[in-house]
Amino acid sequence: MTDPLARSGIVVVDKPRGLTSHDVVSRLRRALGTRKVGHAGTLDPMATGVLVAGIERGTKFLAHMTAATKAYRATVRLGQATTTDDAEGEVTSSAPPARVEALSDAAIEAALDALRGDIMQRPSRFSAIKVDGQRAYARARAGEEVELPARPVTVSRLAVLDRRGADLDVEVRCSSGTYVRALARDLGAALEVGGHLTALRRTEVGPFRLDDALTLENLAENPRLSLGLDEALRRCYPRLDVTEAEAAALAKGQWLEPRGLRGTHAAVDPAGRSIALVREKGSRLATVFVARPSTL
Repeated sequence: MTDPLARSGIVVVDKPRGLTSHDVVSRLRRALGTRKVGHAGTLDPMATGVLVAGIERGTKFLAHMTAATKAYRATVRLGQATTTDDAEGEVTSSAPPARVEALSDAAIEAALDALRGDIMQRPSRFSAIKVDGQRAYARARAGEEVELPARPVTVSRLAVLDRRGADLDVEVRCSSGTYVRALARDLGAALEVGGHLTALRRTEVGPFRLDDALTLENLAENPRLSLGLDEALRRCYPRLDVTEAEAAALAKGQWLEPRGLRGTHAAVDPAGRSIALVREKGSRLATVFVARPSTL
Protein backbone atom coordinates (compact mmCIF):
# COMPACT_ATOMS: atom_id res chain seq x y z
CA MET A 1 0.00 0.00 0.00
CA THR A 2 1.36 3.45 -0.93
CA ASP A 3 2.16 5.70 2.00
CA PRO A 4 -0.30 8.66 1.83
CA LEU A 5 2.42 10.88 3.30
CA ALA A 6 5.12 9.85 0.83
CA ARG A 7 5.10 13.32 -0.75
CA SER A 8 4.74 15.23 2.53
CA GLY A 9 7.62 16.71 4.41
CA ILE A 10 10.21 19.46 4.47
CA VAL A 11 12.46 20.95 1.83
CA VAL A 12 15.43 22.93 3.14
CA VAL A 13 16.38 25.40 0.42
CA ASP A 14 19.61 27.36 0.06
CA LYS A 15 17.87 30.54 -1.07
CA PRO A 16 19.82 32.57 -3.63
CA ARG A 17 20.18 36.33 -3.49
CA GLY A 18 17.58 38.36 -5.37
CA LEU A 19 14.56 36.10 -4.83
CA THR A 20 11.79 36.65 -2.31
CA SER A 21 10.66 33.78 -0.11
CA HIS A 22 7.44 33.72 -2.15
CA ASP A 23 9.53 33.35 -5.33
CA VAL A 24 11.09 30.24 -3.79
CA VAL A 25 7.65 28.83 -2.98
CA SER A 26 6.60 29.35 -6.61
CA ARG A 27 9.70 27.51 -7.85
CA LEU A 28 9.03 24.62 -5.46
CA ARG A 29 5.42 24.35 -6.60
CA ARG A 30 6.57 23.92 -10.19
CA ALA A 31 9.39 21.52 -9.32
CA LEU A 32 7.33 19.30 -7.00
CA GLY A 33 4.05 19.51 -8.89
CA THR A 34 1.88 20.68 -6.00
CA ARG A 35 0.18 23.87 -4.83
CA LYS A 36 0.57 22.83 -1.20
CA VAL A 37 3.86 24.58 -0.42
CA GLY A 38 4.54 27.06 2.37
CA HIS A 39 7.62 28.49 4.05
CA ALA A 40 8.73 29.34 7.57
CA GLY A 41 10.94 32.26 8.52
CA THR A 42 10.95 34.80 5.69
CA LEU A 43 14.28 35.84 4.16
CA ASP A 44 14.64 39.23 2.47
CA PRO A 45 15.57 39.19 -1.24
CA MET A 46 19.09 40.38 -0.35
CA ALA A 47 19.62 37.44 2.02
CA THR A 48 20.72 33.92 1.16
CA GLY A 49 20.79 30.61 2.98
CA VAL A 50 18.48 28.32 4.88
CA LEU A 51 14.78 28.67 4.06
CA VAL A 52 12.55 25.86 5.33
CA ALA A 53 9.54 24.97 3.21
CA GLY A 54 6.70 22.58 3.99
CA ILE A 55 5.31 20.33 1.27
CA GLU A 56 1.79 18.85 1.19
CA ARG A 57 0.92 17.96 4.84
CA GLY A 58 4.28 19.41 5.82
CA THR A 59 2.69 22.85 5.40
CA LYS A 60 0.55 22.16 8.48
CA PHE A 61 3.64 21.12 10.42
CA LEU A 62 5.36 24.48 9.83
CA ALA A 63 3.24 26.14 12.52
CA HIS A 64 4.61 23.64 15.05
CA MET A 65 8.19 23.44 13.82
CA THR A 66 10.77 24.08 16.52
CA ALA A 67 12.97 26.98 15.42
CA ALA A 68 13.74 28.80 18.64
CA THR A 69 17.20 29.82 17.44
CA LYS A 70 18.69 30.95 14.14
CA ALA A 71 22.27 31.55 13.03
CA TYR A 72 23.72 33.89 10.41
CA ARG A 73 26.88 35.15 8.76
CA ALA A 74 26.56 38.83 7.96
CA THR A 75 28.50 41.87 6.81
CA VAL A 76 27.93 45.20 8.54
CA ARG A 77 29.14 48.38 6.86
CA LEU A 78 29.97 51.14 9.30
CA GLY A 79 29.79 54.78 8.28
CA GLN A 80 26.40 54.87 6.60
CA ALA A 81 22.82 54.57 7.86
CA THR A 82 20.01 53.71 5.44
CA THR A 83 16.22 53.89 5.40
CA THR A 84 15.89 50.10 5.45
CA ASP A 85 18.92 49.33 7.66
CA ASP A 86 20.39 47.37 4.76
CA ALA A 87 21.93 48.01 1.33
CA GLU A 88 18.52 48.09 -0.38
CA GLY A 89 17.62 51.44 1.18
CA GLU A 90 18.64 55.03 0.60
CA VAL A 91 21.53 56.46 2.58
CA THR A 92 20.25 58.82 5.27
CA SER A 93 23.56 59.79 6.91
CA SER A 94 27.27 59.27 6.34
CA ALA A 95 30.36 59.62 8.50
CA PRO A 96 33.79 60.62 7.17
CA PRO A 97 35.82 57.51 6.23
CA ALA A 98 38.66 58.67 8.47
CA ARG A 99 36.32 58.65 11.45
CA VAL A 100 35.28 55.07 10.72
CA GLU A 101 38.87 53.95 10.25
CA ALA A 102 39.79 55.53 13.57
CA LEU A 103 37.36 53.31 15.49
CA SER A 104 39.32 50.97 17.72
CA ASP A 105 38.61 47.26 17.94
CA ALA A 106 37.97 47.81 21.65
CA ALA A 107 35.29 50.43 20.93
CA ILE A 108 33.59 48.11 18.45
CA GLU A 109 33.71 45.21 20.90
CA ALA A 110 32.18 47.35 23.67
CA ALA A 111 29.33 48.38 21.36
CA LEU A 112 28.77 44.75 20.34
CA ASP A 113 28.71 43.64 23.95
CA ALA A 114 25.75 45.94 24.62
CA LEU A 115 23.85 44.09 21.88
CA ARG A 116 24.45 40.63 23.34
CA GLY A 117 22.22 38.68 25.68
CA ASP A 118 18.59 39.51 26.42
CA ILE A 119 17.93 42.90 24.84
CA MET A 120 15.04 45.06 23.68
CA GLN A 121 15.24 45.51 19.93
CA ARG A 122 13.26 47.88 17.71
CA PRO A 123 12.59 46.13 14.37
CA SER A 124 13.26 47.92 11.11
CA ARG A 125 10.28 49.93 9.90
CA PHE A 126 10.70 48.07 6.60
CA SER A 127 10.08 44.70 8.28
CA ALA A 128 7.24 42.28 7.52
CA ILE A 129 5.64 42.86 10.93
CA LYS A 130 1.97 43.72 10.59
CA VAL A 131 0.69 47.08 11.83
CA ASP A 132 -3.12 47.27 11.93
CA GLY A 133 -3.31 44.39 9.47
CA GLN A 134 -0.78 45.77 6.99
CA ARG A 135 2.92 44.96 6.63
CA ALA A 136 5.17 47.63 8.11
CA TYR A 137 7.25 47.80 4.91
CA ALA A 138 4.14 48.50 2.84
CA ARG A 139 3.24 51.42 5.09
CA ALA A 140 6.82 52.70 5.04
CA ARG A 141 7.00 52.51 1.24
CA ALA A 142 3.75 54.44 1.06
CA GLY A 143 5.44 57.27 2.92
CA GLU A 144 3.94 56.67 6.36
CA GLU A 145 6.02 57.24 9.46
CA VAL A 146 6.24 53.77 10.97
CA GLU A 147 7.77 53.35 14.42
CA LEU A 148 7.62 49.80 15.68
CA PRO A 149 7.86 49.20 19.43
CA ALA A 150 10.93 47.47 20.82
CA ARG A 151 10.48 43.84 21.76
CA PRO A 152 12.56 41.32 23.72
CA VAL A 153 15.03 39.15 21.78
CA THR A 154 18.08 37.13 22.74
CA VAL A 155 21.45 37.40 21.00
CA SER A 156 23.52 34.48 22.28
CA ARG A 157 26.46 35.09 19.93
CA LEU A 158 27.61 38.22 18.13
CA ALA A 159 31.25 37.90 17.11
CA VAL A 160 33.50 39.67 14.61
CA LEU A 161 35.13 37.24 12.20
CA ASP A 162 37.00 39.83 10.13
CA ARG A 163 37.37 43.59 9.79
CA ARG A 164 37.93 44.94 6.29
CA GLY A 165 38.01 48.73 6.30
CA ALA A 166 34.48 49.87 7.06
CA ASP A 167 33.11 46.32 6.79
CA LEU A 168 32.71 43.88 9.67
CA ASP A 169 32.05 40.21 8.94
CA VAL A 170 30.11 38.88 11.91
CA GLU A 171 28.55 35.67 13.13
CA VAL A 172 25.20 35.85 14.88
CA ARG A 173 23.19 33.32 16.85
CA CYS A 174 19.88 34.64 18.10
CA SER A 175 16.30 33.93 19.02
CA SER A 176 13.61 33.76 16.40
CA GLY A 177 12.28 37.25 15.70
CA THR A 178 15.66 38.98 15.91
CA TYR A 179 16.50 41.33 13.03
CA VAL A 180 20.18 41.20 12.08
CA ARG A 181 19.88 44.44 10.13
CA ALA A 182 18.58 46.09 13.29
CA LEU A 183 21.76 44.89 15.03
CA ALA A 184 23.78 46.55 12.23
CA ARG A 185 21.77 49.76 12.63
CA ASP A 186 22.15 49.81 16.40
CA LEU A 187 25.86 49.03 16.27
CA GLY A 188 26.42 51.97 13.92
CA ALA A 189 24.31 54.23 16.11
CA ALA A 190 26.22 53.23 19.26
CA LEU A 191 29.50 54.05 17.51
CA GLU A 192 27.99 57.34 16.26
CA VAL A 193 28.91 56.64 12.63
CA GLY A 194 25.82 54.86 11.35
CA GLY A 195 25.68 51.31 10.04
CA HIS A 196 23.74 49.00 7.78
CA LEU A 197 23.75 45.42 6.54
CA THR A 198 25.32 44.63 3.16
CA ALA A 199 25.19 40.82 3.19
CA LEU A 200 23.28 38.18 5.13
CA ARG A 201 23.48 34.40 4.94
CA ARG A 202 21.33 32.27 7.23
CA THR A 203 23.21 29.15 8.24
CA GLU A 204 20.75 27.55 10.66
CA VAL A 205 17.03 27.52 11.45
CA GLY A 206 16.43 25.45 14.56
CA PRO A 207 17.68 21.93 13.76
CA PHE A 208 18.05 22.61 10.03
CA ARG A 209 21.44 23.67 8.64
CA LEU A 210 23.11 24.48 5.36
CA ASP A 211 24.26 20.84 5.21
CA ASP A 212 20.57 19.93 4.77
CA ALA A 213 19.95 22.55 2.11
CA LEU A 214 19.36 22.00 -1.61
CA THR A 215 19.70 24.63 -4.30
CA LEU A 216 16.78 25.48 -6.57
CA GLU A 217 18.85 24.15 -9.49
CA ASN A 218 19.24 20.81 -7.68
CA LEU A 219 15.52 20.65 -7.04
CA ALA A 220 14.60 21.53 -10.63
CA GLU A 221 16.78 18.67 -11.89
CA ASN A 222 15.88 16.19 -9.14
CA PRO A 223 12.70 17.19 -7.25
CA ARG A 224 12.73 15.65 -3.78
CA LEU A 225 12.14 16.24 -0.09
CA SER A 226 15.00 17.02 2.28
CA LEU A 227 13.15 15.15 5.02
CA GLY A 228 9.92 13.21 4.97
CA LEU A 229 7.32 14.23 7.54
CA ASP A 230 8.24 11.29 9.78
CA GLU A 231 11.87 12.36 9.96
CA ALA A 232 11.03 16.07 10.25
CA LEU A 233 9.00 15.50 13.42
CA ARG A 234 11.76 13.38 14.93
CA ARG A 235 14.39 15.98 14.00
CA CYS A 236 12.49 18.78 15.69
CA TYR A 237 11.22 17.05 18.83
CA PRO A 238 12.25 14.38 21.34
CA ARG A 239 10.94 10.93 20.40
CA LEU A 240 8.23 9.14 22.35
CA ASP A 241 7.69 5.50 21.35
CA VAL A 242 4.06 4.37 21.50
CA THR A 243 2.32 1.05 20.90
CA GLU A 244 0.18 0.34 17.85
CA ALA A 245 -2.98 0.76 19.94
CA GLU A 246 -1.75 4.08 21.32
CA ALA A 247 -0.78 5.21 17.83
CA ALA A 248 -4.27 4.38 16.57
CA ALA A 249 -5.81 6.44 19.37
CA LEU A 250 -3.56 9.41 18.67
CA ALA A 251 -4.38 9.19 14.96
CA LYS A 252 -8.00 9.80 15.95
CA GLY A 253 -7.03 12.79 18.09
CA GLN A 254 -7.70 10.88 21.31
CA TRP A 255 -5.61 11.41 24.44
CA LEU A 256 -3.45 9.01 26.42
CA GLU A 257 -2.58 8.73 30.08
CA PRO A 258 0.13 11.19 31.19
CA ARG A 259 3.73 9.98 31.49
CA GLY A 260 5.46 12.80 33.28
CA LEU A 261 6.79 14.35 30.08
CA ARG A 262 8.00 17.93 29.76
CA GLY A 263 7.38 19.79 26.54
CA THR A 264 6.26 18.52 23.17
CA HIS A 265 7.31 15.08 21.87
CA ALA A 266 6.98 13.24 18.57
CA ALA A 267 4.93 10.07 19.12
CA VAL A 268 6.41 7.29 16.97
CA ASP A 269 4.75 3.91 16.34
CA PRO A 270 6.57 0.53 16.25
CA ALA A 271 7.04 0.89 12.46
CA GLY A 272 8.95 4.15 12.95
CA ARG A 273 6.15 6.38 11.66
CA SER A 274 5.65 9.74 13.39
CA ILE A 275 1.96 9.77 14.28
CA ALA A 276 1.55 13.05 16.14
CA LEU A 277 3.08 15.74 18.28
CA VAL A 278 1.89 15.30 21.85
CA ARG A 279 2.10 17.34 25.02
CA GLU A 280 0.86 16.77 28.55
CA LYS A 281 -2.00 19.04 29.55
CA GLY A 282 -3.15 18.40 33.10
CA SER A 283 -4.12 14.76 33.39
CA ARG A 284 -3.91 14.05 29.67
CA LEU A 285 -1.23 13.37 27.07
CA ALA A 286 -2.95 15.21 24.25
CA THR A 287 -2.20 15.74 20.57
CA VAL A 288 -0.84 19.10 19.43
CA PHE A 289 -0.61 18.15 15.74
CA VAL A 290 -1.69 14.88 14.12
CA ALA A 291 0.68 14.04 11.29
CA ARG A 292 -1.05 10.80 10.33
CA PRO A 293 -4.77 11.21 11.02
CA SER A 294 -6.90 8.10 10.77
CA THR A 295 -8.84 9.75 7.95
CA LEU A 296 -5.85 9.57 5.56
